[in-house]
Amino acid sequence: MDILTSLRISFSGFLVVFVTLALIFLCIKILSAVIRIFDRGAGKTPDHNDIKQPGIAGQNLPGNNQNEIDNSMGYGELKLYGVDEKTAAMIMAIVSDESQIPLSELRFKSIKLLDN
Repeated sequence: MDILTSLRISFSGFLVVFVTLALIFLCIKILSAVIRIFDRGAGKTPDHNDIKQPGIAGQNLPGNNQNEIDNSMGYGELKLYGVDEKTAAMIMAIVSDESQIPLSELRFKSIKLLDN
């Protein structure tokens, strides 16, 4: 076997591998587009069971017992250093929105004002 035949066989092997990878890439792109279309078409309306009522710890809400209130609340206390509550609430809302994580799943331990 001469060098040109070896190179031709190697080139065809590389070509088969790259064409196969390109086809797999196209299949994944098409499949993800189809899934996005079906997800958008479903309309995803929230169930009433998924919606949690906001409340303040220690507050007695009608129809809820204290255990349900404690389960829906945070995991501890938030320490604020040089930040008022309104600003802290704004920061937590922005972090939740930018990270696309619901606020009920985030855990903030402290918020501190940084001096320049």
